[in-house]
Amino acid sequence: MSLIFYAIPPSLYAAKSRIVMRAKGLEWDERLPPGGYGNSIYKEIIPSGTLPAIMEDGFRLTESEAINEYLNETHPYPPMLPEGLRARATARSLSRFHDTRLEPVLRTMFAHVAPADRDADHVTRQAELFNERLAQLARLIKPAPYLTGEDLSLADCGYPITFSMLTRLAPELGIKITWPAIVSAYFASLKEHPIVAEELESYLPAVDAWVRSETE
Repeated sequence: MSLIFYAIPPSLYAAKSRIVMRAKGLEWDERLPPGGYGNSIYKEIIPSGTLPAIMEDGFRLTESEAINEYLNETHPYPPMLPEGLRARATARSLSRFHDTRLEPVLRTMFAHVAPADRDADHVTRQAELFNERLAQLARLIKPAPYLTGEDLSLADCGYPITFSMLTRLAPELGIKITWPAIVSAYFASLKEHPIVAEELESYLPAVDAWVRSETE
């Protein structure tokens, strides 16, 4: 097994890349970052210290978006970008919407999961912003049932993870999320996909464990 995958269990972006690896039928050696996330020991291997990261035959790569594009090109079946220049550009744009507009809003709430560290006003503002982002997403997408058609693509891989994390955290944080009908239906389709369901089966217990460690 030549593909080494550095990750920690509750990492959103690691789960995003695992969906691609599962879809491609790959095998990988998953490892915790030596010394811990951001540790100087790990930075000797991955200078940025970020997760996820892969090592393959001496080649190292970080950032889930780059990793997923690399895996799609090195393992072309099943293809995870649609045919056509504009269709591929749209898929990449929707993936970036997740990474730059949606997930970062959720991430700002992580430091507030522990009740002792919670700023209720901050959490409320971020929940309102997340709802705004969901409304924007609803105007951008036309799932059929996935973002680029009948098959799961790179555009889809981040959304089930962020949506699932948010669903788990909302009751803990006491926030209300307004799910547009089209986004809710899309999320339901994602959860029914066997590859996504397989990843969520292993990912959600890791999220539960993290939440318990913050709240108990």
